[in-house]
Amino acid sequence: MSDFLTALGLALAIEGALYAGFPGPMRRALAAASGMPDPSLRLGGLAALAIGVFVVWLVRG
Repeated sequence: MSDFLTALGLALAIEGALYAGFPGPMRRALAAASGMPDPSLRLGGLAALAIGVFVVWLVRG
């Protein structure tokens, strides 16, 4: 559970840094994502999930 909370905190910190450092581009990215069809967002989410699991597998091996 400790590793999960650490990962969650890191994800929030990175996302917060992106919004704090680049508010305009982040707003445009969200607007672009809101106009995308659901299947495209789902495919992108599954790709990000697979890459994330692969990275964790490589690091924690």
